[in-house]
Amino acid sequence: MGQALGDLLPFAIGVAISPIPIIALILMLITPKAKSNGIAFAVGWVVGLCVVGFGGLAIAASGGLSTSNSASDTADIGKLIIGLLFLALAMKQFRSRPKPGEDAVMPKWMSTIDALTPGKALGLAAVLAAVNPKNLLLTLTAAATVAQIPGLTGTQQTSAIVVFVVIASLTVLAPLAVYLVMGAKATAVLEGWKVWLQDNNASIMCVLFLVFAVDLIGKGIAGLS
Repeated sequence: MGQALGDLLPFAIGVAISPIPIIALILMLITPKAKSNGIAFAVGWVVGLCVVGFGGLAIAASGGLSTSNSASDTADIGKLIIGLLFLALAMKQFRSRPKPGEDAVMPKWMSTIDALTPGKALGLAAVLAAVNPKNLLLTLTAAATVAQIPGLTGTQQTSAIVVFVVIASLTVLAPLAVYLVMGAKATAVLEGWKVWLQDNNASIMCVLFLVFAVDLIGKGIAGLS
């Protein structure tokens, strides 16, 4: 179990470093429906990660990754491919970073956040957690990694995914915790976070993608050699 948690930690941290969802939640927390939308967003985020995590685990486990050499080779090839995808994403982020003096461009849907209902906030969080390419790739890789570790029981695999989801949610849901503790006084703190994340989003994601690209490409090549 310890090996599983150690192997999952980098992927969980990778999901947790998600500036866009954090900014989206902060914007929700400065609207009249802050509490209801914030809680709905938290639920949607956790549910989205659980669906991908447990779904990926079920698929990987059914393929016998821990017992089949051919399945293990397939997993290593998958890591290599995912690593190359992360490398492409890193290059894209590098090219799209704002030039000195320019404002960072945020997704257009953020301008509609003040009009969201709790149901739409839940759905948005689920999409950001499960459909976002970075989070989808990292969560599926984490699930495959758990399935590939020999000797884990079904309960231990489930526990590993639960721990993964918890760690992957800590930073994303941190603004909600600050709001619930500080109330209206949290606005200044959250605004500061939002500005910093907007200014540094491209750089953060570029470095993150590059780190995982190198790691997964290395693991894929090592597993196949």
